[in-house]
Amino acid sequence: MPELDWIPMTEGDETEYLEIAFAENGDVHLRTNTEPETVVVTTAAKWDAFVLGVRAGEFDHFVEDVPEA
Repeated sequence: MPELDWIPMTEGDETEYLEIAFAENGDVHLRTNTEPETVVVTTAAKWDAFVLGVRAGEFDHFVEDVPEA
């Protein structure tokens, strides 16, 4: 695996959170801080489509029963 600059995807003091890293070849790497050896890799195009879907509310049904913080 290439040397990556992992960015925490949180601004709070959560114990567990996601981290993201962008590789020079354009791949996007995702992992949790508690299991850094388990990494999911996707393409920049798929990551962009996911982010746009989140912004558009396409995944809101996954969190309908989750209480707001």
